[in-house]
Amino acid sequence: MNHKHSQKIAIVGAGWAGLSAAICATQAGHQVTLFEASRHWGGRARSLAIQGKNDWVLDNGQHILIGAYHQSLRLMKSVGVQENLALWRLPLQLIKPDGTGLVLKNLPFPLNLLWGIATAKGWRLIDKLRLLQKAFEWQRNTFSCDAHMSVADVCQGLTPTLMQDLIDPLCVAALNTPSEEASGRVFLRVMQDALLGPAGSADLLLPKQDLGQIFPHAAIEWLQSKGVECRLGARIESLQWLENSTPSWQVDGAFFDRVVVATTASEAARLIEPFNATWSAQTQQIEYEAIATVYIQAPEHVQLPHPMMALISNKKAPAQFVFDRGLICKHANTPGLLAFVASAVRESKPVLEDQVMQQAKDLLKTLGHVGHVGHDADQLQLIQTVVEKRATFACTPHLKRPSATPYPSMSVCGDYIEGPYPATLEGAVMSGIQAIQALKKLP
Repeated sequence: MNHKHSQKIAIVGAGWAGLSAAICATQAGHQVTLFEASRHWGGRARSLAIQGKNDWVLDNGQHILIGAYHQSLRLMKSVGVQENLALWRLPLQLIKPDGTGLVLKNLPFPLNLLWGIATAKGWRLIDKLRLLQKAFEWQRNTFSCDAHMSVADVCQGLTPTLMQDLIDPLCVAALNTPSEEASGRVFLRVMQDALLGPAGSADLLLPKQDLGQIFPHAAIEWLQSKGVECRLGARIESLQWLENSTPSWQVDGAFFDRVVVATTASEAARLIEPFNATWSAQTQQIEYEAIATVYIQAPEHVQLPHPMMALISNKKAPAQFVFDRGLICKHANTPGLLAFVASAVRESKPVLEDQVMQQAKDLLKTLGHVGHVGHDADQLQLIQTVVEKRATFACTPHLKRPSATPYPSMSVCGDYIEGPYPATLEGAVMSGIQAIQALKKLP
């Protein structure tokens, strides 16, 4: 693709991957038309109006970013999003309600890890020594391992305390797959970028605003200001390849030189099947994990000691993390609103809600017991439960992810496309950038 000549590019899908592709193509001087089948921008990471709460806009699932999400932060800045207004930045911390756990300081590796391990509360000396040994073992092996190894395999030798307090929460947060099933290679890549990146790479970034504001809405405003046509409610029934013709594609009655498919995996498989049945079949074989966010209203005076806290999770207590929305999003006027996040959900919605409600009661009782302001655990109200059944792909060893270039003049982007990252916002953004780069190399 010759950037000296502007080309017409159709981008089908306006999640974070499609928006990223649209921004990059526009910055390169191409004429872009963006199609989105639904009535909202942002895909699975978007804002959500709460029924009966006219002034409440939450998220279609509570998300976090990390400081190593360099491409996401760069694109957010390019469309006018100010990080300090959009995101709450704090050092990586996995603190449980009883005050035990790990907190990293904003220092380069290995000082950040040494400081965090030395000051970790609730860990025995043997726990700390084993983690140091394992961290330096990973570094010696350049944070790589055999493809067949799981996270549990690469963490062999760590104590049960470390697995419960550190590895399992990190694995579920990053890969949304239990450690005994998750890819060790992908997990180590995430650890490498977080621990060995520039200072702040391991920081947690929590949205101060709803997800729509921190990227999708700003991206659309920027794209429209550049003359990009952005169509909501425009489902593409089929793509038409015009052989031996310039332009090469017809999409929704218009003609384009190139097409970027930025839809869900199942929709991409449907659109691309006539052109590459093998690619489509491979994509359809991807297995998925669900993520649930249970929003619970506590008394308005309730405030957690930290914006995000790790929870002890098991079959009867499915949520791994809780977020204090009243503390994180102070401008939203939601004091006491807690978001409980359960990854790799297997329970039915009613069972999940009952179990998480009990976790919420136990949490408030524990906080009162350890010296924080006592709370009436019976004054809890279930606000809404958001279950994204196909939130992420199951990031298992030997997973064969589809390529970004299934057909001439076409590229595909999405967090499920072949790449080094799991199904994260950064993975989606990176794939959008790479999809435009891939078009340069296609005939």
